[in-house]
Amino acid sequence: MAKVKPLEPEQLSCKCDPSLFPFKTTDELPPLEEIVGQERALRSLDFGLGLTDHGYNIYVLGEGGTGKVSTVKTTLVRKAKDEPVPDDWCYVYNFSDPDRPKAINLPPGKGCVLHNDMRELVETLKRDIPKVFESKDYERHRDEILDGQQERTKALFHRLEQRAQEKDFVVKKSVSGLSVMPAKEGKAMPQEEVDKLPRDKKVAIEAELKMLQDRLSDVIREARNIEKETKERIHDLDRQVVQYVVNPLMNELFEKYREFKEVVDYLKEVKEDVLENIEDFRPKEEITLPIGGLKLPRMEPTFERYQVNLIVNNRDTKGAPVVVENNPTYYNLFGHTEHRVQFGVATTDFTMIKGGSVHRANGGYLVVNALDILRNIFVYDALKRMIKTKEVGIEDVWEQYRLVSTTTLKPGPIPVNIKVVIIGEPFIYYLLYNLDSEYRKLFKVKADFDNTMPSEKENMMRYAQFVAARVKERGLLPFDATGVARIVEYGSRLASDKEKLSARFGAVENLILEASYWTGVEGRKTVRAEDVDRARGEMIYRTSKIEDKLREYIKEDTIMVDTEGSVVGQVNGIAVLDLGDYAFGKPSRITARTFMGDTGVVNIEREAKLGGRIHNKAHLILSSFLGERFGQSFPLTLSASVCFEQLYEGVEGDSATCTELYALLSSLSGVSINQGIAITGSMNQRGEVQPVGGVNEKIEGFFEVCKAKGLTGSQGVIIPRRNVKNLMLKNELIEAVREGKFFIYPIEMVDEGLEILTGMPVGERGLDGKFPEGTVNYLVEKRLLELARSFKEFGRPRAGKKAVKKEEDNNNQKD
Repeated sequence: MAKVKPLEPEQLSCKCDPSLFPFKTTDELPPLEEIVGQERALRSLDFGLGLTDHGYNIYVLGEGGTGKVSTVKTTLVRKAKDEPVPDDWCYVYNFSDPDRPKAINLPPGKGCVLHNDMRELVETLKRDIPKVFESKDYERHRDEILDGQQERTKALFHRLEQRAQEKDFVVKKSVSGLSVMPAKEGKAMPQEEVDKLPRDKKVAIEAELKMLQDRLSDVIREARNIEKETKERIHDLDRQVVQYVVNPLMNELFEKYREFKEVVDYLKEVKEDVLENIEDFRPKEEITLPIGGLKLPRMEPTFERYQVNLIVNNRDTKGAPVVVENNPTYYNLFGHTEHRVQFGVATTDFTMIKGGSVHRANGGYLVVNALDILRNIFVYDALKRMIKTKEVGIEDVWEQYRLVSTTTLKPGPIPVNIKVVIIGEPFIYYLLYNLDSEYRKLFKVKADFDNTMPSEKENMMRYAQFVAARVKERGLLPFDATGVARIVEYGSRLASDKEKLSARFGAVENLILEASYWTGVEGRKTVRAEDVDRARGEMIYRTSKIEDKLREYIKEDTIMVDTEGSVVGQVNGIAVLDLGDYAFGKPSRITARTFMGDTGVVNIEREAKLGGRIHNKAHLILSSFLGERFGQSFPLTLSASVCFEQLYEGVEGDSATCTELYALLSSLSGVSINQGIAITGSMNQRGEVQPVGGVNEKIEGFFEVCKAKGLTGSQGVIIPRRNVKNLMLKNELIEAVREGKFFIYPIEMVDEGLEILTGMPVGERGLDGKFPEGTVNYLVEKRLLELARSFKEFGRPRAGKKAVKKEEDNNNQKD
């Protein structure tokens, strides 16, 4: 087996050459306007936006900081500016059913014109109609009608009185009204005098009285008909004179909106309502109370029913609307009806209907966050219902949950044509896709944002343009070529790949901002490489308190991790602790103990229920590897335990598989392991070392511990060779490698790592099927064979005693 050589310093990182950038500072560069590294997502967006079917709405998913929101906004605005501006929408009073206001659409800008026209109409009517009633012509015609009524009524009662006088009767007014009474010498006779009359005369008087009373009833009826006729004539007169004011105004509106049938129909209803409610436009007089002479204010009528409630005004809109709703509550999205509280009573009308984001986005695009629409009650179901029915209504969603039902408005629904774009995390996308069948029908386009892109010269220049754009947008200090080169290197570190750059531009932008700040603190005008390095260092320092505390505990030997010497059955593994805002490598002592028994390899973390499923799977792979290598000629009969010492939280992942194997083989062989070398890497059943995540953090974590306890020149880390491309280590560590103080060993097979740790050849089976003496495998197999024989010898006497006892029991049964 060839000896593994440690990596050269040049292999530990990918340096960006500042000479690749043909500029002195980023002020010379045009800002980046295109979207970088998201070809797949952009093609998906273009497809979803180009297809008008209502089921092809879009879900945009990807890691945070990859520019999902800004990319969606830019793409939508670019596409929407060339599309037609949608109609205005307004609600008007429904004269036939006041609880159901009507929705009317008009071309862009026309809704505002109609709103102003109706307001001016009401003001004009309120000003001009009272003037008509105050004119002399109107008063003359009205007086003629009233005088005619009075004359006709007077003539009726005069004829009745004459006839009554001819019969010796008189018509007298009383509290109960008009009545006919017997008379004597032109005066009404008292009842006592009538009672003293002879019987035959009394009978004659009663007959005449009945006839005259019937005639009085006819006269009163006829007078009332004259009064009714007079009111009708006055009403007709009022309508006639008011039409002199209303007709020119309404005809002008009819002509102006003749192309819009719904508006013309509405105006006709308005005209008829004005003519039917002329009294509302008459001047009102103050009411004087009979006691104290107090005057009550005039009760002004309301003309709100003639107003136009403009809920969508696209007068100033250019292209199709793009609405990003950052707080998608039900009312913010779908609108609501406000209420006015007077004297403890809540009232409302159609003028208090308020539209939502859906109304403003009608004819365009609506962007919402996935988590927000799921977190706000009623929103997700209402959004799907809106897409399916292609209409939106304004409802009181809490009405169904009230104990007492209340009267409320039911505005007519508005047809919608909206492309909905949801932005969210991948897990929400797959959750909805697998659990909601309606979701699959309504959101058929998946725009998946990548978090990396190839580290090509073209993309490096785009990084430089991105820096220039942020500098210009935020008013930052310009970057020189060395500063931009450091930003590019940081992009590779975020991607954990020498051949890729990160597309998480949110994190990159943070570094740009902080580097500019520290440059200003130093009093310089241009951001250089050392300023970016300082910004990264300060960023780490602010968030690395827990890492520093753990390193301090290791230095104090509170957490026991050896970085020099050799120990049997003990090896240093490295885990990654990700706190969310910061991730770092944490060395851990892993030990193994082997002894006689037949329980096999016991994972203490698994038994204590601290091990995750992937970690438990890796442990089974380790047992399988041992069986394949050493259990071909005799059964493996051993008991062994593997433990992560001083670990009090759960363990997950398979990156410690090689480490656990080395601890077991060291315990079985009795060969000590160099404590100055830590290991990370998973393995398969063939003994091939597989790549792991967080390799940079793991290497730097162990390096910091070694530096704290003292570098000896023999320390290092063993990593999978397939992880070499992921190395983007910090400059301090690279310098330590260059000076021979620290080493990084890449391995492909587990045996290579074992030779580095033990300094002894591992050994391969010869043609005789045995391992060479003086190798680790030889010692392991020898020890396993001893354990198997000892276990067999230990178990034989016990088996003999059991056989003798069984024979005695059988003999007793026969007796």
